[in-house]
Amino acid sequence: MAQFSYSRMSHLLRLYGHKVQVSRTGTEIKPGPACCVQLARCQRSVDSKALQERQRQQMARGLPRPKPIAGVKQVIVVASGKGGVGKSTTAVNLALGILANDPLKSVGLLDADVYGPSIPKLMNLKGNPELSDNNLMIPLVNYGVPCMSMGFLVDDVAPIVWRGLMVMSAVERLLRQVDWGSLDYLVVDMPPGTGDVQLSVTQNVPVAGAVIVSTPQDIALLDARRGAEMFKKVNVPVLGLVQNMSVFQCPRCNHRTHIFGSDGARQLAAAMTVEFLGDVPLHLSIRETSDRGQPVVVSFPDSPEAEAYRKVASAVVRRLEEVNT
Repeated sequence: MAQFSYSRMSHLLRLYGHKVQVSRTGTEIKPGPACCVQLARCQRSVDSKALQERQRQQMARGLPRPKPIAGVKQVIVVASGKGGVGKSTTAVNLALGILANDPLKSVGLLDADVYGPSIPKLMNLKGNPELSDNNLMIPLVNYGVPCMSMGFLVDDVAPIVWRGLMVMSAVERLLRQVDWGSLDYLVVDMPPGTGDVQLSVTQNVPVAGAVIVSTPQDIALLDARRGAEMFKKVNVPVLGLVQNMSVFQCPRCNHRTHIFGSDGARQLAAAMTVEFLGDVPLHLSIRETSDRGQPVVVSFPDSPEAEAYRKVASAVVRRLEEVNT
């Protein structure tokens, strides 16, 4: 099988971008002052009623209907308004927690953070994906979870310098140009914020629900609320909020300290009338196992930290059943 590399992806996206530019190019306009005068006259001559009618027709067409991903039953997006709140770690352990709760289920993991992919490190995966006979990328697999990420196509230290159109096209290819097989759930690790990638995924893929991750800190909760409101605006069900790094317990004296505040995400969930999915503590083992590429759910399955993730996974699956009924 052939390998799919970053250079090949970049070449395809540049071809796509060139086609878009060509399709949008109109009659050639000669540069110069005369051109500016002519353009101004043309703009003034446009009939306002005709313009309004054209705009009305465009709005009536609406957005394209989301198309399912072949073989994927339900898509779960894990998002946050702010970076650095443990969203990627939560996404990985959520996928593994769903699988741990019900080994008969099949779960995939997509890293939609093109600029800062974390899934390769967290899942201890390296290498370029091979291509199937149908020219689809074959996901890399570890711990029973097929994974796809832009990080498989670039070097660890190589920056990706792309504009929004190329990023959205790359995410589309990572979603659809992949042989996912048959999945009950595809967990998508979204980039922070409420930008192009979020809109591209929610408008092109039928998302079953969104999980919002935040620390209890006030500044993180502000952005978490924006993220949740964005999903509501695009008609994606918000499954609930996960409060990450909720409490630190000293390993020597067992004293519990709420470093980032207490119950902030729980209170936000109540204020927004969405479900509170659970607490995940701030613990050294979560950081160490994540850095080693051995998530705590699989490396220490009997630990309280792994149990916290499994409880969140159980709550997410239950909420999906409620949303679908």
